[in-house]
Order: sequence, then C-alpha cells, then structure tokens
Amino acid sequence: MKLRSTAIALLTTLGLTASLPSMAAHHEVGDLIKSAMASDVRTEAEKERDRNRKPVETLEFFGLEADMRILELLPGGGWYTKILAPVVRDKGEYYAAIGTGNIKESLSNQPGFDKMNIVAEEAKLYRKDGARFYSLDLDSFGVKDLDMVLTFRNYHNFSEEGRKAMNVAAFEALKPGGIYAVVDHTARHMEPANSSNGRRVDPVLAIKEIIEAGFEFVDYSDLHYREDDELEYEVGAKSVTGNTDRWTIKFRKPE
Repeated sequence: MKLRSTAIALLTTLGLTASLPSMAAHHEVGDLIKSAMASDVRTEAEKERDRNRKPVETLEFFGLEADMRILELLPGGGWYTKILAPVVRDKGEYYAAIGTGNIKESLSNQPGFDKMNIVAEEAKLYRKDGARFYSLDLDSFGVKDLDMVLTFRNYHNFSEEGRKAMNVAAFEALKPGGIYAVVDHTARHMEPANSSNGRRVDPVLAIKEIIEAGFEFVDYSDLHYREDDELEYEVGAKSVTGNTDRWTIKFRKPE
C-alpha cells in the first residue's frame, strides 16, 4: 500500500493520475491478447504470422478493451477472431458479420467461443456479371451501440458501392464515440486499377470515403509500414507476400 501511495503521489505531482485506469486497462488487454495468441485453438501456421501482423500492438493502437462490445467485419478464416472473441468473452461481447461461414462452423463449439454472436446473415455479398470487386446488399448489422467495428484486409475487395454500404452500416452500428478500425494493403495514391493492385487500396481514397460516411479521422499507425514493398506487385506475388505495406487507420463516430 505504501509503495502504491508513493507512486500515486508521484503521479499526482506530475499531473498523471488520470492515466492510471487507462494504464491498467492497457496492461489487462495486452495480457488477454497474449493469452489468446497462445491458445491451442490457433494453428502453428497462424502463430507463425504473429510477428508480421503484430496483433498486440495493432489492437492496443485501436484501443481495444476487454469490456467492449465489438464487431468483426468479414472474419474470413478467423485469424483475428481467435484473438478478439476470447479477449472480450467475459466482460464484453463479440459479433461477426458477413463472410462468417468458416468461423461459425469451426469455432462455435470451441472453448472460449460459446458467446460468439453471428449477425447480418441475410446480407448478400456478390459480384455483378463481369465485375472485379464485390457488391454488398445490407440494411444493417442488426446490432447497435457497439464500441468498435474492426476489419482487416477486406476493404480492397469491394466496389465503391460495396465500400459505401459497409461504411454506412459500421457507422450506424457504432455508438457515438465508437471506433472504426481498418487495415488494408497499400496502393499508390491515385494509381489507376491494374492487374497488380487489385488487392490493394489507396489509403487517401479510404480516408475520403470513410469520412464521407460520417466518421472522424483519429489517427494512423506505421506498424505495418514496409519500406521494401514497392507497391508494384500483387499482394500474393512471391516478392511481397507476407510482407506487404499496410495502412492502419483509426476512425471515430462523432459524439
């Protein structure tokens, strides 16, 4: 107690006492993320990608906390699901929407995923005849007042119309002050569409579109900056796969 009192007195002198709760929450969520990362539910191949994807640093940057109500958009194979759902299981709520078939089948019966919620199953994800990117028919996610919506390397898959639908649905699902967390592969600014940038997206374009949906830009991180990615090759190309430059941007629904 004496040591704690001394620490608080010192922080008070420095004007830092207000940071104590946030420091504790930061420490807690970091430990929970690391615990989820060590779970046997994750494959060795998934764990091998931790060094590249930096989930602890990425989720701490976005401000994830254990008591949040969060929604993961397009969870795909569940790489992030296996981290996010356990972190918020006890104090918060986890929702997943669109492209959830894999996690619904493979994770619903796994320990720690019993409270996982699948929503917006009626949403229609499709490509129009001859289209390169996906369209999205979606009225809403069917859940409100979320603290955070996250999507990882999915923004590039959609047409302008599809991206707009996704951004609007995220905005409507979040509470005022809620966070929209987006990560994707970087394309050159204003580069015309070509065979090499189909799975990349211009971060300036993404910021413009997400702000147009009503969000405020909060911050960006260079966690996934890769100097040796020349932004020239398709993300699956041997020279860049697993080492793409990715933008990591945080938005907020105005209060």
